[in-house]
Amino acid sequence: MAPTKLHRGRVLAILFAGVLMGALDIAIVGPALPALQAAFLVDSRALSWVFGIYILFYILGAPLMAKLSDRYGRRPIYIADVGLFAAGSAMVVFSPSFQVLLIGRAVQAFGAGGILPVASAVVGDVFPKEKRGSALGMIGAVFGLAFLLGPLLGGLLLQWSWRLLFLINLPLAGLIIWESMRVLPAPQGISQKPLDFFGGALLSIGLGAFAWAIGQLNVTEFTESIKSLAVFPFIFLALICLPAFYWVERRATDPLIDPHLFISSQVRLIGTIAVAAGLCEAGMVFLPVLLVAGLGVSEADASLMLLPLVLALIVGAPTAGRFLDRVGPKPVIQIGLLLTMAGLLLLSVRDLTLQNFYVSGVILGLGLSALLGAPLRYALISETKKEQRGAAQGLLTLFLCVGQLCGSAFVGGVAASRASELMGYQDALFMVAIAMGATLFLSKALRGNRSGKVNL
Repeated sequence: MAPTKLHRGRVLAILFAGVLMGALDIAIVGPALPALQAAFLVDSRALSWVFGIYILFYILGAPLMAKLSDRYGRRPIYIADVGLFAAGSAMVVFSPSFQVLLIGRAVQAFGAGGILPVASAVVGDVFPKEKRGSALGMIGAVFGLAFLLGPLLGGLLLQWSWRLLFLINLPLAGLIIWESMRVLPAPQGISQKPLDFFGGALLSIGLGAFAWAIGQLNVTEFTESIKSLAVFPFIFLALICLPAFYWVERRATDPLIDPHLFISSQVRLIGTIAVAAGLCEAGMVFLPVLLVAGLGVSEADASLMLLPLVLALIVGAPTAGRFLDRVGPKPVIQIGLLLTMAGLLLLSVRDLTLQNFYVSGVILGLGLSALLGAPLRYALISETKKEQRGAAQGLLTLFLCVGQLCGSAFVGGVAASRASELMGYQDALFMVAIAMGATLFLSKALRGNRSGKVNL
């Protein structure tokens, strides 16, 4: 029996809550870093691992959890993802040492990596194609909301203890798990094929090595950095494991990521656009530093000045979702690429003014809402079979993360290589704008509109 409108609403609410919980954890940690440093007496390099280990295990969790949802059903894997996130949060709350805290962050991230791709696959399963865009648009708005509420909630809870920032995840996760058991569709036709453990191990090692190497790169001394023991062995390991993973997947009975996905030129193109979107998203992390260098504002004021960008993201994501249901993904994605390119070019103007920054922030927020939220996931749902939706959504998350990793290393490296910090960030953002323009040109090959192939 087809789900009713009321049931679809309850499904969307529980997916929204899960994605919001994971997104809030990213946004809320920033304000807690000084308190964590004081509590565990660690230096800045060690402190950076609070974020670094999260990114690493998020990348590892996304493709694996998404594939498991194809195999064992969305409901048990979504519940497992939320449960892992809660278990990691509990480890962080009660961590007696910084090492235990990092382990907790790794467990959190491994679960969080599966929440968004599995939620997107649920939308593809439960919602009719004419409603998928709006549903994915609502989920996409979560990230703007999280980055709006995160610092405010973090500042409030830090008045008592940094542990409260992670403790609030436990009752929320319990509620999500309870409702998921009642609302999400039960698994059907569980696969009895052997699980691809070898492929999963190769992918995890290869991605982990790649993420580590990117994080250790020094773009200002690129050649020497590549040769260093902190980078070269891990690049070498990634270059062995990732091709070996592809070779193993071609022969696996039930591959973790089906190589046939890459046969589709549309899937490859969507992946390319996702990398570019991740590259642009990474550039946004440096906007507060650009404001401090260019306009001389305080760090606290610089964070508040991102509010127009965040509000544009919140408004733009559901709006982009509604347009998807009317015109299809191609024009929405192309408008997103055009807007992000325009916003980045405006930030690159040498005489940076407050007015320029606010205008570019709104343009960038609207552009990113058409790339990071619903449109790419909508397009990918339309290009993959139902039994591949989870794996495909995990693959999309992986492409986004690769763009974020490369983008953060690139922007930071270019900025550090210039005599003026402001000029360095502007040059880096200009180069990202060029990349968005090239991707816009490639996007002409996207499938035209709603009349394209759709797998129900």
